[in-house]
Amino acid sequence: MPQLDLNLRVIEEGRSSARVIAEQVHKEVSKYTTTTVERASLRLLGIDGINEDGIPLPNIVIDHLFEKKMLGSGVTKPLVKAMITCKLDAQQVAEGVARGTIDLGDLPANQDVNIKEIAVRLASECCERISRKKAERDKYLQELGNGKAPYLYLIVATGNIYEDIRQAAAAVRQGADIIAVIRTTGQSLLDYVPYGATTEGFGGTYATQENFRLMREALDEVGEEVGRYIYLTNYCSGLCMPEIAVMGAFERLDMMLNDSMYGIIFRDINMKRTFIDQFFSRMINAYAGVIINTGEDNYLTTADAYEKAHTVLASQFINEQFAVLSGLKEEQMGLGHAFEINPDMEDGFLWELAQAQMVRQIFPKAPIKYMPPTKYMTGNIFKGHIQDALFNVVSVVTGQTIHLLGMLTEAIHTPLLHDRYLSLENAKYVFNTMRNLGEEIEFKQGGKIQERANEVLKDAAEMLAKVESIGLMEAIKQSMFADISRDVHGGKGVEGVILKNEDYFNPFFQLMLRGNSNV
Repeated sequence: MPQLDLNLRVIEEGRSSARVIAEQVHKEVSKYTTTTVERASLRLLGIDGINEDGIPLPNIVIDHLFEKKMLGSGVTKPLVKAMITCKLDAQQVAEGVARGTIDLGDLPANQDVNIKEIAVRLASECCERISRKKAERDKYLQELGNGKAPYLYLIVATGNIYEDIRQAAAAVRQGADIIAVIRTTGQSLLDYVPYGATTEGFGGTYATQENFRLMREALDEVGEEVGRYIYLTNYCSGLCMPEIAVMGAFERLDMMLNDSMYGIIFRDINMKRTFIDQFFSRMINAYAGVIINTGEDNYLTTADAYEKAHTVLASQFINEQFAVLSGLKEEQMGLGHAFEINPDMEDGFLWELAQAQMVRQIFPKAPIKYMPPTKYMTGNIFKGHIQDALFNVVSVVTGQTIHLLGMLTEAIHTPLLHDRYLSLENAKYVFNTMRNLGEEIEFKQGGKIQERANEVLKDAAEMLAKVESIGLMEAIKQSMFADISRDVHGGKGVEGVILKNEDYFNPFFQLMLRGNSNV
């Protein structure tokens, strides 16, 4: 691929500042847990299902412990203590709490039993379950292989999981490599995970473990038919971020939208809660071999893509360092950016090319996620198709990895099957006819593309130095990302942030971080 002459010293300065920023935040939030982390821990230990009123059992158990002011010590010890005392498994204990026959705050002492040792053994069995799913993926990839990068990523969003499956299978037969099941509108703000197969989502389909299982099964079947492994993506974000990571690990999802700041900026979720939850969810994703997709592309929907391009790079550096702390390998960091410059801007294509090539070089091992034009799609399907074609050109020339298909009807309605077919046809044509163009061209020294890339890099490093000096939470408050300000102490879900007691215990931190070779 062509190479920009980027200032390596400035790259290291930016990465160094981002490392300090991530460590500062991690040190601050490590003093807390969240209701969602504890619910996710219950799911890891085997609790699932709902009561007769449709309330998820993990929520019932956590609400029970919250009322008794026991969450500061974590859920693991009281759960295991009840399992030993009542001679029940984790699911049966949760059902007893739901019925009101078990009180986790009123159990006799087990002086002769090492509860922590038993908890670690139970948690290890869960980790083995996830490892088996990871091995399944590796086996499929070895036997079937996958498509050529840039991988064609296509969304389904009918609201009905069974209709999603039909559309996904059709898309795979037309050339899609990755299927993303768009989540129903507003699910990120639900403080519980819906249960079972669902058929009535709005603008997308509910993220549930059963929906994950059904789509994974369907994609395995059609993948064997077409002779390549098909990646499955969903949304590991919002108030239930860690729980969805557990569900994805259990059902062998391959990619998860999982950003460190998206929930804060675009959903007004409390900062501490988001930073705590993203660490735990990414730790699970790292252990499960899941590729995360970060959300820097969203910044350009609220901020100007030319003037604020450096904020995208700054966020990518920060997301990278948060990912490192959680144990993610570079090959699992699907850092995001987007083709969003105003098409009326002169030389806009050059600025897009500069940004894409710069990101590709700074994060050479990362499976970069490249988003199509959406902000300036007008409903003119002919112009929109051309904008998508130019986006496709940049992607193949600069060697992007995860390529989200642009849709010619983006600004009109949820794209129909034939719209997706045209988008796949467009991308496949451009990728095929320009497959090796990047190997044949060079960037002019002192030219516009070269200078633009180094200008963005310099601005990003300077921004990161400022964020390092004031702290990331204060930087978000000052609207330094996406031109949106959030209150450090406010936001949705703040009541679910719990200060840890000195005896806090959760075996998954030790097992998953220790069991990941990147840590």
